[in-house]
Formats: sequence, structure tokens, C-alpha cells
Amino acid sequence: MNPMLNRRSALALGIAAGTATLLVADPAVTHGAAAATPEAPYLPQGAKALAKLTAGLAKAPRRRDFKTVPMILESEADWDAAALREVIAYGGKPKQVWDSTDLTGPWLNLIRNSLNTQIWAWKHPDFLAVSATHGAAHLALFDDAMWQKYQLGKLVPGAPATNSFIGPGPAAARDARNIQDPEGVFSSSDNSIAVLQRRGVVFIACHNAIWEISEKLLKAGSNPDHLGVEKVAAELTNHLIPGTVLSPGVVGTLPELQRAGFDYAK
Repeated sequence: MNPMLNRRSALALGIAAGTATLLVADPAVTHGAAAATPEAPYLPQGAKALAKLTAGLAKAPRRRDFKTVPMILESEADWDAAALREVIAYGGKPKQVWDSTDLTGPWLNLIRNSLNTQIWAWKHPDFLAVSATHGAAHLALFDDAMWQKYQLGKLVPGAPATNSFIGPGPAAARDARNIQDPEGVFSSSDNSIAVLQRRGVVFIACHNAIWEISEKLLKAGSNPDHLGVEKVAAELTNHLIPGTVLSPGVVGTLPELQRAGFDYAK
């Protein structure tokens, strides 16, 4: 048990996504894995800026009722402009943006390791990690309905048949107060997107990647409804997993994040 845990509360999340069970911490515990909020129950104590950002992003509007989308987005109404502005304007420090492209690579594990080191080794509770997600890694940001309908796993050699990246996994049901648990939520036993989001990580989605994935699906003949690319891209956009922030294009948004003080990591 880590002697520096939040005495107020810690949340252990059920295996099923979206299920949370409140655990009352020992009154003697003084610093913790969680300054619990429904949106991000694993935020470190003292992470005031990160808690504010997480709460703001949870309230920021996301349009997910597209019938069609253009190849190049020109209007802020076509992406999550308010949420993206909050991320770019984040005032807490440090802040790191990961250029995430390799679906079957170690991208989620690296983000988790960065969080653990910044929070507990370097004592930066307001550390923000952002995944600028595109390329094959972007497939992880679609819900399992799209994985099933379009057989998305077939686009990447070695990828699973279903979206196993979302989670949370069994580790999320363990006591989050013990940050040293080798099978716990802060270990490599659970590198799921859901748990990372609950730790404050922001996953930015890429319209350009969505369009290009749609083109690949049409070329591969994986188009059961015989839709045009603009309608397939709209459907995929509507099925981004909860909490993601849609950008007009990740590669073109990276400079905005870097100008705002985000450190780049690949």
C-alpha cells in the first residue's frame, strides 16, 4: 500500500465499461490515486488544473449525428471545437502530446508509464498526457459496433477481431489505493483507453484519418450498406468512443498543441 494515498476516496472500476464502485479509503491514508470524479476517478490529489479540464471536457458538446462529412473540414461545427480549445489552452504543467499511430505497438503502455513517472517520481499531479491519434492507432477510437460492421481488425495485420483496446480490464476492479500493485490499474495489466481516460488522458481523434480509413474500407469492399466515402466517414465519426475529442486533423493540430507548450513524444 502506498503511504501517500488520498484519505477521501478511491474508485475501483468494474470489468464492464462504465461500471464504478465507490470504495471508502482508510482515514489514515493521506495521498492518493484518486481525487475522485465520475469522469476521472484516478486523478492524483492536488491535480486541480487537471480536474478542472476533465470536468470541462465532460461537459463540452460533441456532435455525433453526422449524415455526411466533407473531405476537408472548414467549419468548427464539424469537429469538437470547444473541447479542443480547452485542451490547447490547458494551463497546468507539464503537458505532453503523443503522436500515436501504431495500433499494435506500445503506445498505450508508454502513455501509462509517462503518467506514472510524472505523477509519482517527479511529483507533477497536474501532468496532462494527450494522444494525438491517427494512422492505424485511430481504429482503437471506434466502438465495437464499427469493428464488427466493417471488420476493422482486418485492416491491420495482427490486430484483434474486436476492439480490445477500450477496456477497462480486470485490473480496474482492484484496489486503486495501492499504486504498487503489479496487477493493478496503474500497472501494465491495464493499458486500456478507458482507464487512461479516467486518469485524465485525452484522446484526440483525427478527421483526416477517419476519411482515409473510410476510403480503405471502400477499396477493400467492406461496405455492407454500399455508402459513399462521405457517409462512411460520417458513420465512423458518430461511433467514436466516449470522451474522445475530434480534431479537423491531428497532424495539423499538433503544431497548435506545441505552440501552446505541449512537449512532443512519438
